[in-house]
Amino acid sequence: MSARRKAGVVAGVVTVGAVAAAVTAFNLPDAESSASPDRPAVANTADIRKETLVDRETHDGTLGHGSTTTLATRGSGTVTWLPAAGATVRRGKPLYKLDNRPVVLLYGTLPAYRTLRSGVTGADVEQFEKNLWALGYRGFTVDDRFTAATADAVREWQDDLGRSETGTVETSQIWYAPAAVRVDAQTSATGAVVQPGADLLKYTGTALVATVDLTMDAQRLAKPGATVRVGMPDGTEVPGKIVKVGTTVQEGQGDQEDTTLIEVTISFAGAPKGMDDAAVSVDFVAAERRDVLTVPVAALLALSEGGYGVQVVDGATTKVVAVETGLFADGKVEITGAGLAAGMKVGMPV
Repeated sequence: MSARRKAGVVAGVVTVGAVAAAVTAFNLPDAESSASPDRPAVANTADIRKETLVDRETHDGTLGHGSTTTLATRGSGTVTWLPAAGATVRRGKPLYKLDNRPVVLLYGTLPAYRTLRSGVTGADVEQFEKNLWALGYRGFTVDDRFTAATADAVREWQDDLGRSETGTVETSQIWYAPAAVRVDAQTSATGAVVQPGADLLKYTGTALVATVDLTMDAQRLAKPGATVRVGMPDGTEVPGKIVKVGTTVQEGQGDQEDTTLIEVTISFAGAPKGMDDAAVSVDFVAAERRDVLTVPVAALLALSEGGYGVQVVDGATTKVVAVETGLFADGKVEITGAGLAAGMKVGMPV
């Protein structure tokens, strides 16, 4: 049984009552046709192992830079500059210019929602001051208070940007993102006259990520923080981590209804250059059992009284031991049974 199953295969713990399909798939022998306790040991054996058994489920994905965010202007005026598609914008650099005045990118998760001036306090003040300090403007204490010292540093910053030295920070002067951004597309043009709320561009993160759309019945695989394996187009495989889980709607064709999909974003390192939009395969962990006894699936015997067993080989003798089956993965099966231990040998079909 392949270690990399195709998408849509349902993984999980398989009980004795549900293993009939495995019997057919692996042509398990029955105990009566196997060696009896007074017969010589079988020619082929395998070890009972104690190990972690992992069942993986493979789905197709695409390389890219993840979902896009739309940047809408907070101010009004004439668009005099926009970064080119594919450009990277980092902290302190312009995202666009209105009336030739730059609107700069700062790092943070809290959006700019009010004017910052002397006397204002709050988490947004501290977020802004951290950025100002990181850009090299000093003379104030980084905390949640916008003081006269903060205003002095702001004036110096505004002077360097070519803006009016007001010492206050309007929401139309800055834009927050968690980190550097990559411009995905321009949605306006130089020379356009815009009002607050007008879309100017779309951006993504700068890191290459894998995106997989899962159907709702595979939602159990989409666990933020879970590790996965990403198969690259050049045949290499790199470890990855689920960093974002969301939903997307796939429009139905004709009379078909729309389909809700689970959009999984996966980060990783070591992707070859120039792989944007390339297809990848992603191995998700469907089930995992730690420190369990396992044997090859082919070692299972169908017992005449029902259920399954294994033929334990001890020197020149053998005996059949009834077992309970658990997880099936990588051609192995989890077993429990009286007297079984790691290191014992079981008979295998010729």
